[in-house]
Amino acid sequence: MNYSRKDAKSHSRATMRGIWAAALTPFGPNLAIDEDGMRRNYEHWIADLSLDGFFVAGKQGEFFSMSVEERKRILEIAVDACAGRAQTIMSCSDQNMDVVIDLARHAQRAGADYIIVHAPVLHFLEARDETLFNYYRTIADKLDIGIALWSHPDSGYLMSPELCSRLADIENVVAIKYSVPRPMYAELTRLAGDRILVSTASEKEWLDNILELRWQLYLCSSPPYLIQSGADRRMRRYTDLAFEGKETEARALRDSLEPVREALRTTRPPEKPHSHQKFWQELLGQAGGAVRTPLLELTLEERKRTQLAFEASGLVSSNQRKRGL
Repeated sequence: MNYSRKDAKSHSRATMRGIWAAALTPFGPNLAIDEDGMRRNYEHWIADLSLDGFFVAGKQGEFFSMSVEERKRILEIAVDACAGRAQTIMSCSDQNMDVVIDLARHAQRAGADYIIVHAPVLHFLEARDETLFNYYRTIADKLDIGIALWSHPDSGYLMSPELCSRLADIENVVAIKYSVPRPMYAELTRLAGDRILVSTASEKEWLDNILELRWQLYLCSSPPYLIQSGADRRMRRYTDLAFEGKETEARALRDSLEPVREALRTTRPPEKPHSHQKFWQELLGQAGGAVRTPLLELTLEERKRTQLAFEASGLVSSNQRKRGL
């Protein structure tokens, strides 16, 4: 990190912007981390897709299947691969507080720009807001790095806009990935948009959030590298048009991606999001690879159905462009 704790909010406001993607982790046939594949992906995402930042070792990245040392290693690879060309935010989420702090301190030392910590599963639901405030305050007090909050239904509850607004007063809390219905994140933007960068994972809502809520950050999921290729960067283009205030052009490009979104949505088995997205990556020429237990691989029939939908979606892959298709 290249800012002080007291400057975390102002630094994030100035630099934490644009399209950030949640990186999937490629595993080889032996289920070891495919480090070369990871580096190829980052190079493509930065050089060809012009993505601005990366969410490392999150749920998309299968952190739950990795050792603490593996999580540290993939952060190191991401920081090295980005080499100052894009930013990184390290997921330090864990039920064990010592693991959270250990990962966060490693992220600081390794050169990550920020960390993110998922709201924990709570086994006792009395005084929930005070429990969560104490949880995040305890983490923040032990660190200098900027911290993003993360509220998602997987925790078994959603943090309220009012609680998130309180947490926004913590000196080094800078952002939130708020995976909640739009009225909730719009309310948090109204309450605390001057103290915390609010974002959500929905690519389909991203344009409206730029135009209507004045958001500057997409934080983040896999669409930035699944609905784009080096030859077809419509998400990047509509984002830039929106930031320039060219609403009509931006909406036309955003809407043109609907067949791609539909192809992804309709072929993704609900219990196999990771293996489905990794196969889609491979169709785009990226490193996808295997998933680790307990996740399930696609069947041959699911792969065939996905490939047919991909080919009919209108997304132009770099390989197709090279072949003149």
